[in-house]
Amino acid sequence: MSICLFQEHDIETPYGMLHVVIRGAPKGNKPAILTYHDVGLNHKLCFNSFFHNEDMQEITKHFVVCHVDAPGQQIGASQMPQGYQYPTMDQLAGMLPSVVQHFGFKSIVGIGVGAGAYVLAKFALIFPDLVEGLVLLNIDPNGKGWIDWATGKLSGLTSALPDTVLPHLFSQEELMNNTELVQSYRQQINNTVNQVNLQLFWNMYNSRRDLEMNRSGTIINAKTLKCPVMLVVGDNAPAEEGVVSPFLSSTPSLHFNLLLLYLPASLSHLPLSLDDRRGWTGEE
Repeated sequence: MSICLFQEHDIETPYGMLHVVIRGAPKGNKPAILTYHDVGLNHKLCFNSFFHNEDMQEITKHFVVCHVDAPGQQIGASQMPQGYQYPTMDQLAGMLPSVVQHFGFKSIVGIGVGAGAYVLAKFALIFPDLVEGLVLLNIDPNGKGWIDWATGKLSGLTSALPDTVLPHLFSQEELMNNTELVQSYRQQINNTVNQVNLQLFWNMYNSRRDLEMNRSGTIINAKTLKCPVMLVVGDNAPAEEGVVSPFLSSTPSLHFNLLLLYLPASLSHLPLSLDDRRGWTGEE
């Protein structure tokens, strides 16, 4: 299939339609880079600056990039009808094989942020043969407890939705000291993401269960990620504790690098190192 630069697609899946943007064309038998954004964002708000960074140009030259927008989160999305049941986090992961099949990708390297990182980790657990590697930024693999759930509900009653989501995206220090950036995201979340659809995604993310992974070899038939994983968490980020603790006890120690700085140059190493190791071939 010949795919043009930045081509948009609406793909039918078992759990509804997905909006997908393709950048570039498949390169031989190499996997696609598949991205999944955080809650409150969409692929443009989450990844545009990242993929335009100079350090990422080597990646986009060698790999096709597939940006997935969670249902109803893309710019200009229609409001979900009253009574619409938003897909669960498991179902969001279950939508992705339809994307892989639609474009004829043999496999993917996933880059996910926050809620998107959770979806991609779940995808890799359910469909390990489709995933060559993962870059998971600020993932929180733990479900919310009753106290956190009640606090979130109360916050939702007393605050505007963007102000409820922002503490998920930024640390308290950033919220206090980087007011210009935070205000910019507040305005973009309010103006470019349908608020009803965002509320549905936010509610489902906060209803997630633990990923329930175990370190390989500790439990018979343990659930564990089979692919290489790079974990990235911002210093003092809201998800820092959640990333460090569970993954240290559940992910094979040789299969990830733990980084405390968000650096595109560092992230660009994973697909290229996989390229060398897997021996992918094919015309550019």
